[in-house]
Amino acid sequence: MDPARSTVHATAVLTGAKATLIRGPAGSGKSQLAWSLIKAGEQGRLPFARLVADDRAFLESRAGRLLVRPAQELAGMIEIRGLGIQRIEFEPVAVVGIVVDLSAGDAARLPGQPTTTARIGGIELPRLAVAAGAAALPMVLAALGTISADD
Repeated sequence: MDPARSTVHATAVLTGAKATLIRGPAGSGKSQLAWSLIKAGEQGRLPFARLVADDRAFLESRAGRLLVRPAQELAGMIEIRGLGIQRIEFEPVAVVGIVVDLSAGDAARLPGQPTTTARIGGIELPRLAVAAGAAALPMVLAALGTISADD
């Protein structure tokens, strides 16, 4: 498989100018966090929030940026626990600005430099490691508030 192009088990939401790529094991809350980010956008807590991909995301590094797209057969669909699969508006492509790892074994109260970045397809990105059971939404909103659109 081309390391610059791959399909991964992840969810992505365009949060402002760039996407938040959410990774984690099955059942870790990727879709729930995505839905919460979308709702935060509707409530004005984010300038903009729209689904890019849920469950499977196509990643491609191009021109020094990591692009994310939905898997074609899942485009515009998100699983909402208790409601099932829902169709919603989506973005067909976005540039990833931050990686959020749910149920991360290396999540720490005061993380060191090696845990605050992720390298995907040769692209280094800011990374937020969230411990299992931790409230991810407030942490992600805080992280998004500290990352400039130019990063």
